[in-house]
Amino acid sequence: MSQSSTPGLTTRRLTRPQAVWITLIASMTVVAAALSFVTGPAGVGGKTLPGAFEIAPTQASGIRAILDAVSIEPDRWDGIVIHHSGSTQGSGASIARTHEAQGIRGLGYHMVIGNGHGAPNGEVYVGYRWQQQLPGAHLAGPMPQDAKNRKIGICLIGDGDTKPFTDRQMQAVVQLIRELQQELGIPAERVTLHRDLADSTASPGRLFPVARFRNSLSTR
Repeated sequence: MSQSSTPGLTTRRLTRPQAVWITLIASMTVVAAALSFVTGPAGVGGKTLPGAFEIAPTQASGIRAILDAVSIEPDRWDGIVIHHSGSTQGSGASIARTHEAQGIRGLGYHMVIGNGHGAPNGEVYVGYRWQQQLPGAHLAGPMPQDAKNRKIGICLIGDGDTKPFTDRQMQAVVQLIRELQQELGIPAERVTLHRDLADSTASPGRLFPVARFRNSLSTR
């Protein structure tokens, strides 16, 4: 045993087993910290943080990346529901924070499309619920929960009651939905507006271009 030169302080040399255990514990602490950084805050349930894909008006490569990045079980999804955020600006991340404050576990929608105010115009923000193929938390109304769990929720940033959505947003949502229809076999009649399923909301707003949107969907 050796003593320090400072009066009143004594140091003890660690045995080899003690040194091994301390090194192991330190390594595990570093790994845990790294995993916490990668998987994100506990507020979103430890899920992978959302990603975002910039989609050009004439290209669907970003859409394909969204679909190809996940493993989709047969008959997992049977419908798509369109919402608006009800705000003039925002992003997938900002809506996720709002949902957290409301007691929802992370972003309730599967995807969010920006309008250039808070997120790039036409950008598709992919939430952890789509990445993990989890049910959304986006539907009001009396529909049974098991039916709600099979609906993909897509939200357009904006207030469709006061201002039309941008051309880039509409191009992106049509591209996205057409690819989802083709991939999942979802017919046009199962692509619905939130207000069609719940009397308590006008989402996605009175200025949503219903006829043009319907004409753009896949009819297969």
